[in-house]
Amino acid sequence: MQRTECPKISWVSVVLAMLALFSIALLYFQQEQAKPKLKIGVLHSLTGTMATSERPLVDALRLAVEEENQAGGVDGRQIEIVTADCRSDADYCAQQAEKLITQDGVQALFGCWTSACRKAVKPVIEKHRHLLFYPVQYEGLEQSPDIIYTGAAPNQQIIPMALWALQNTGNRFYLVGSDYIFPHTANLMVKDVLLAQGGKLLGERYVPLGSSDLAVVVKEIAAQHPDFVINTLNGDSNQQFFRALREAGISSETTPVFSTSIAEVELAAMGAELMVGHYAAWNYFQSLATPDNKKFVARFKQRFGADRVLDDPMEASYIGVKLWVEAMRSVKSDDLSSVKITLAQQTYLAPEGIVAVDHDTRHLWKAAYIARASSDGQFEIVWRSEKPLQPAPFPGYRSRAEWLVMQRGLPEVLP
Repeated sequence: MQRTECPKISWVSVVLAMLALFSIALLYFQQEQAKPKLKIGVLHSLTGTMATSERPLVDALRLAVEEENQAGGVDGRQIEIVTADCRSDADYCAQQAEKLITQDGVQALFGCWTSACRKAVKPVIEKHRHLLFYPVQYEGLEQSPDIIYTGAAPNQQIIPMALWALQNTGNRFYLVGSDYIFPHTANLMVKDVLLAQGGKLLGERYVPLGSSDLAVVVKEIAAQHPDFVINTLNGDSNQQFFRALREAGISSETTPVFSTSIAEVELAAMGAELMVGHYAAWNYFQSLATPDNKKFVARFKQRFGADRVLDDPMEASYIGVKLWVEAMRSVKSDDLSSVKITLAQQTYLAPEGIVAVDHDTRHLWKAAYIARASSDGQFEIVWRSEKPLQPAPFPGYRSRAEWLVMQRGLPEVLP
């Protein structure tokens, strides 16, 4: 048999081939680096009375962005966060939204907490036909083609919470809230559904956002002995409220409080012992024992610290980024009109479960949960809806026209 000799390859050829490959890789890297970044604007209060609640949402947004950047970004473009401190001031937040859109050139905005803030920012978003992801439960009576509402509508949080309280604790109730549009509107709905079911309203009080003077409220609660309290206070006032309740000897055993704006973050800040046995209603709790949520919690803690906690508005913020990225990847364009059309058809397997954008309202289909605060700073779930609830920003027991008329009669108290 004749032996066939392999051709000899010189070291020079090998070196030249390696240099060529290196040059191609370097060119590709330079091209990728040359792609302009996609900027998103973050509108949250890092100072002021809302800072405790809002600061952690920036971390949740950061986690989502970092995950997407590690996965290649959007068509090879990295996402950059531009953060504005709203200072717990709605009008100032609107000014920052204008700046992020007109000067910083962001592709979308994520933020606001209070309805006062959202209502101040909404005209800016709509004037520019831009895009805002709003991550907090709210009073409803609103929808916009330029806003994706990733928090709960009234029928996904406060209404089922009020009805559960009535069915499980008694029919005599008391209302306390911060003095702005969300508590006033939410409590109007609470009164509608509870009075129709035989509930008896014993008192209704509002205090300025950030107020630490809850003495009159607690004195009334002590005198009236309601079966339960619906609490729509926001910000630092919650800590003062629960401290005053404890000092007055009012416990969760005698007068359970059902809160709309206290989650794991607020519980950690105020001290879990103040709220043990009281209730909160959300669409997500860190204690959800699903594989997807456990992974989500582990990723967050690995990134930001083992002692950190997650809550509903944080998860809703995270969802917003994921929905936006998927829409951007689908349309392969920066065109906002195309992105909004795609967003209106999006679904996403979130830590809380599958969520979907409702085409008509731009709110999410979400399951509702009610949970009891525990001494470890977490919540024990006591009730959940059987399935995700279709969002109803205008609850169906009145027509939309009737709601709009009633809304005009509500106080527009802005902090």
